[in-house]
Amino acid sequence: MFNKVLIANRGEIAVRVIRACREMGIGTVAVYSEADSEALHTLLADEAICIGPAKSQDSYLNMERILSAAVAMGADAIHPGFGFLSENARFAEFCSLCGIKFIGPDSRVIAKMGNKAEARNTMIQAGIPVVPGGREPVRTLEEAKETAEAVRYPVMVKAALGGGGKGMRIARNPQELASGFLNAQREAVKGFSDDTMYIERYVENPRHIEFQILADEHGNVIHLGERDCSVQRNHQKLIEEAPSAWVPEALRREMGETAVRAAKAAGYENAGTVEFLLDKENHYYFIEMNTRIQVEHPVTEAVTGIDLIKAQLRIAAGEPLVISQEEVRLSGHAIECRINAKMAGKLKNLLMPGGMGIRVDTAMYNGCAVPPYYDAMLLKLIAHGEDRAEALKKIQCALGELVIEGVETNLDEQYEIFTHPVYEAGPVDTGFMEKYFRE
Repeated sequence: MFNKVLIANRGEIAVRVIRACREMGIGTVAVYSEADSEALHTLLADEAICIGPAKSQDSYLNMERILSAAVAMGADAIHPGFGFLSENARFAEFCSLCGIKFIGPDSRVIAKMGNKAEARNTMIQAGIPVVPGGREPVRTLEEAKETAEAVRYPVMVKAALGGGGKGMRIARNPQELASGFLNAQREAVKGFSDDTMYIERYVENPRHIEFQILADEHGNVIHLGERDCSVQRNHQKLIEEAPSAWVPEALRREMGETAVRAAKAAGYENAGTVEFLLDKENHYYFIEMNTRIQVEHPVTEAVTGIDLIKAQLRIAAGEPLVISQEEVRLSGHAIECRINAKMAGKLKNLLMPGGMGIRVDTAMYNGCAVPPYYDAMLLKLIAHGEDRAEALKKIQCALGELVIEGVETNLDEQYEIFTHPVYEAGPVDTGFMEKYFRE
């Protein structure tokens, strides 16, 4: 096992990793920007080192400074968390070149799965169902038009290296394609420094179902059930549940087996997520694989009892999985929501909810600063109950108890979603927010 792990991240995921390492007797190093000198992860870690100014590109995205910090502090592994450099193949490769273990998959797998066009082709070759689309990436509007005609409208334009809902546009006709393609491509260049796009059929208001994967270097691959992430705005997830209350057991088993085959086809190791779209006829299609821990991983932990961060550390250290697929059991139902700040500022009168089955993942504390430079998420609220009805009631009560003053948040909107009769009755699809909660 590792002696010391550097956490190349900030916020609640950095705190989450530090706590897991502490429970395993592993030393921790926090990196922080000048804006995060009083952040909770810097206070909890065994050691902390400043890596630069507030802006991400000068600190949390600066590979040279992070690797220099790891070497200087004697870390033998780096956990990237999510966001920032977590899916950067070059960073994973540089870690290896420096003799530091990257806690995640091999850099070649990150590159292959990070390129959405290449990931699609890998799955097609493995017999995994994918959304109908072009086999080759496109770089010009003329190529996009030709592919869209072959695929048939409506189509989805996607950045090959995209993620988080960026570089994506829906086109229902050639006119929408002309503007949507160019706008998505500009967004891709700005966000991912790459103009490669691909075209696939647009599946109207599907459900977004993803499977948590664990894979070790000894060839063992299992899934830990599914998460329903259909409540989204602009292709970004707002609420997640595990398991999906409306996926029949036979379909859950089939999709889980397909997710394992997908991970094996990719040569995957460590924790990852295989994401599917599920249409109204219960046909499912692979859309992407996330090569990192997900924001929504706590709902899977709640229903399986498996600590995914500890599992990541053990796998990265070369240990085999300690649980087989037959031993995975899903117990009860869990729901997670994200509370985001709408402005920078300083938190005050922070009151966290509690009670049986309530978990709060956060790096916030009374008087701490919410800087304007980073992701707006303040905390994740997770509720676990015997069934969906109980978990839903628990999270409604917890949101009613939660108090955050000093900055404006999306707390009220989240409460409105959870008490909306359509959401309560379920199931909802990816068109739910557009239909009932227009911005």
